[in-house]
Amino acid sequence: MASDGARKQFWKRSNSKVPGSIQHVYGAQHPPFDPLLHGTLLKATPKMPTTPVRAKRVSTFQEFESNTSDAWDAGEDDDELLAMAAESLNTEVVMETAHRVLRDHSQRRGRPELQEAPGLEQRLKAEAEPPSASGDLRLVKSVSESHTSCPAEELRKLSWSGIPKPVRPITWKLLSGYLPANVDRRPSTLQRKQKEYFAFIEHYYDSRNDEVHQDTYRQIHIDIPRMSPEALILQPKVMEIFERILFIWAIRHPASGYVQGINDLVTPFFVVFICEHIEAEDVDAVDVSSVPADVLRNIEADTYWCMSKLLDGIQDNYTFAQPGIQMKVKMLEELVSRIDEQVHRHLDQHEVRYLQFAFRWMNNLLMREVPLRCTIRLWDTYQSEPEGFSHFHLYVCAAFLTRWRKEILEERDFQELLLFLQNLPTAHWDDEDISLLLADAYRLKFAFADAPNHYKK
Repeated sequence: MASDGARKQFWKRSNSKVPGSIQHVYGAQHPPFDPLLHGTLLKATPKMPTTPVRAKRVSTFQEFESNTSDAWDAGEDDDELLAMAAESLNTEVVMETAHRVLRDHSQRRGRPELQEAPGLEQRLKAEAEPPSASGDLRLVKSVSESHTSCPAEELRKLSWSGIPKPVRPITWKLLSGYLPANVDRRPSTLQRKQKEYFAFIEHYYDSRNDEVHQDTYRQIHIDIPRMSPEALILQPKVMEIFERILFIWAIRHPASGYVQGINDLVTPFFVVFICEHIEAEDVDAVDVSSVPADVLRNIEADTYWCMSKLLDGIQDNYTFAQPGIQMKVKMLEELVSRIDEQVHRHLDQHEVRYLQFAFRWMNNLLMREVPLRCTIRLWDTYQSEPEGFSHFHLYVCAAFLTRWRKEILEERDFQELLLFLQNLPTAHWDDEDISLLLADAYRLKFAFADAPNHYKK
């Protein structure tokens, strides 16, 4: 067990990672409706038979998705549901899911022949050119051809496995709801929204020096240099852009205002959008000096609106006392206690509380835990998933924690255990690591999303 002295000493050193250090400016114009918290995740589906029928062994990701698409009834016994899930979700299927749906785009392999190819998979197999390619070609064609548009649901399915770099900027804008699906309306929408953003700058940005907004602006100004990657953030032009984006968002959302953690959410959008205009092999070392001023202005406006769309769905993470984060951390604890009781019990025995490490996971959407290149890949899927940044993120965090079960169980000291959880060895992670993580989260989602009793306190 940890001594009180050890815990106090550790908390003193790491207090920048827990709720007590967060600077708040509160208020929310439109508090988001979180279906996870309001019990609306259950689908209207027929009740499962009392005696479960043995599930047919699945051999492909598509068969797995088809077999698990029906919601389980909330009244069924959870242990029975878990047994049914375990019967059809064996290790072989999970690994096939990971390698099938989430492959690295730079080194594609030919698609294996499928015995059955229902729904979208059948269409992709028939229409992709060449047949061995994945859905990438369809995605590229759908978002880049001037007189076609990809239906929203199909775009999400094609994007889930990762988005090719050349079309990632426009695809993110479409997935976030910033750009309309109608191709002809996109130029006018971009022009209008960019003009609207700079009208906010003209009317409100000078007020950053007013007494009522000084604390907000000062906190933003302090936080930005602490962000990563430093090679990007410390460029004067980038600092100015981020300050404007965050300040305008804060004063337009007075119920939450600016809270530490929101600043990190600017970077992925900015990097993805600027990489459309520069050659950058390493997203951590983007140089904006060669980008024309008018292009930077448009990127700034696009970043603001896409970040705003993201925050619309998780704004309760940043209102007073951050109830969204506290609820999600509690849900994570309940979920882990069900999927890996040994890890959960080990943390409890050593008095490690989930809030001590998972607060940051929720507050920063794992951005401080994995490299930026991995965050961008992760967000491809988050934007493709319904409630990806809120609901699906919970399952990603659960998969992320249990990914380290061996190392966690080997630690026998409170301080060392918490230090490990707050400094996980992910510096060399790449798309393959994120692919496996997402596949495991996908499995957990379909095993638990429609059996909400595991959230009960």
